[in-house]
Amino acid sequence: MSGTALLIVGLGNPGAQYAKNRHNAGFIIADELHAHYRFGPWRAKFDGMLAEGTLSGRKTFLLKPMTYMNDSGVSVGPALRFFKLPLEALVVIHDEIDLAPGKVKAKAGGGDAGQNGLRSITATLGADYRRVRIGIGHPGHKDLVAPYVLQNFSKDDIAWLKPLADAVVDAAPLLAGDDDAGFMSKVALLTKQKDKQ
Repeated sequence: MSGTALLIVGLGNPGAQYAKNRHNAGFIIADELHAHYRFGPWRAKFDGMLAEGTLSGRKTFLLKPMTYMNDSGVSVGPALRFFKLPLEALVVIHDEIDLAPGKVKAKAGGGDAGQNGLRSITATLGADYRRVRIGIGHPGHKDLVAPYVLQNFSKDDIAWLKPLADAVVDAAPLLAGDDDAGFMSKVALLTKQKDKQ
C-alpha cells in the first residue's frame, strides 16, 4: 500500500469551546502530527482543514473535519474520493471511551462502539478503514457519556495525554508503513518508558 497516499483524519468538533474536550483527542493528535512533520499549512477544503506532506517518505494528507463530530463522513468521504484512495489508505484517529485513559489501539475495520464520528464515516464509506483509538476512559454510566466526552481533559488527563501524543507522533511513521502492530508496540514502549522517568 505504501505507493498509495495516506489520509489521516483526526476527529473532533470545531471551535475554541471544544478545543480541549476529551472528544477532540483526534484533533489534538492531528495538530501534533502537523507540528512535528513536514506538512504544509492547513487549508479549508472538503468541509474541513487539510494539510499536505509526507510521513516516512509516503505522501500523506491530514484532515480535520469541521462538520462537527456527528457528520464527519461529510468531510472524509469527498476527500477520500477526490484523492482516489482505497479505504485501507484511510486512518481515523478518535477518542474511545471503552479504552482506559492513555491506552492506544490500532485496528482495521470493526464497529463504531457508539462513536458518532466513526458511525458517520462508516455510513459514507463502509467500515474497512483503519482506526487509531485514543483511550479516554468511561464515566461509569451510559447517561454520563455525552457530558463526559464534551468536558475538557482534566489536569490528571493532561499528565498522560502529552506523553501519549508525543509517543503517537514518534510512532506515526509505522502507520505510514501500514504496520499497525508495530505502531501499537512502539507507543506502548514509549509511554511505559515515560511512566518510569
